[in-house]
Amino acid sequence: MAAVIHNSPLCASGSLFGLAYGDALGKPTEFLTVAEIERRYGPTGPRELSGEPALVTDDTQMALALGWALHEAPSLTPEVVEPLLRRRFLAWAISPDNNRAPGMTCLRACAELGRGLRWQEATVAGSKGCGANMRVTPVGLLDVDLDTLAGLAQLQAGLTHGHPTGLAASELTAYAVFALRGGATLAELPAILIDRARTQRRVYREQWLGDLWQRPGVRTPEEFIARGWDECLAVLGRLTTALGQPDDGADPCRLTGDGWVAEEALATALLCAVRHADDPVSALARGATTAGDSDSIAALAGAFVGAAAGMAAWPPAWVDRIEYADQLATLGAAWD
Repeated sequence: MAAVIHNSPLCASGSLFGLAYGDALGKPTEFLTVAEIERRYGPTGPRELSGEPALVTDDTQMALALGWALHEAPSLTPEVVEPLLRRRFLAWAISPDNNRAPGMTCLRACAELGRGLRWQEATVAGSKGCGANMRVTPVGLLDVDLDTLAGLAQLQAGLTHGHPTGLAASELTAYAVFALRGGATLAELPAILIDRARTQRRVYREQWLGDLWQRPGVRTPEEFIARGWDECLAVLGRLTTALGQPDDGADPCRLTGDGWVAEEALATALLCAVRHADDPVSALARGATTAGDSDSIAALAGAFVGAAAGMAAWPPAWVDRIEYADQLATLGAAWD
């Protein structure tokens, strides 16, 4: 799969808008229990955008920051992309619109990046929070070789989240979007990701990561990165088990985790997307009806379904109602 064969109309736009739609639906439910969500929205969860425009969270804001950095890059090498990412992430950190309960890991890392530290020193080394992969969707929308895709996904994660699982889960999230654009179905995706994780388990991308691996108790870069892939493989195993059972309609977080960390956000979003592959809005609503990180889970579910089905997945009336619609449309059009 060296290059993308677009199998759906406007699949880049569908993925970006799907991420934003899921983010907006999950924004008001993120810190509620499932019972509270169902009392407010009914048993099927939130299914309509609210507000003019419907507001998103830092998930979409940071995805746009990453998207614009990639769009601006004259070439996709670490030397070119890293300073663009740094500039865009710092602009996000000080923006007056950065008032949507942003993740502390991202804020801490951006503060250190703003001091001019090397990113390997600025990053929060022990964090594998879902901030690493909630924003990675634009990487999966590029027509690039898989080594470049992997390097970009891990680099953008590493600027803020230095844990190997954050790196591996970000690569898998981007690879999922890439594979769906290339014609993979949502049902096929868990097995595709397991295969990818197994083949990449001891691949440390030094060109992109430099000396990030060097920390107490780690003997080799291969040992460092394998820890991340192993945690991803474990949660993908839980995902496969969950999909082999009848859907009880309950909180998907019970089966694949609450989504506050990167590998669980990936797996639980995939669970929602696969369960509701033929009903995209239900995939978003299912992700938004959880006791976990509902906005990130629903956002990633939307990115996956949108990459597979394109803009046709979403209600046409939503396109002008979502915050940042102009930016989403411009980047989507550039990559469709």
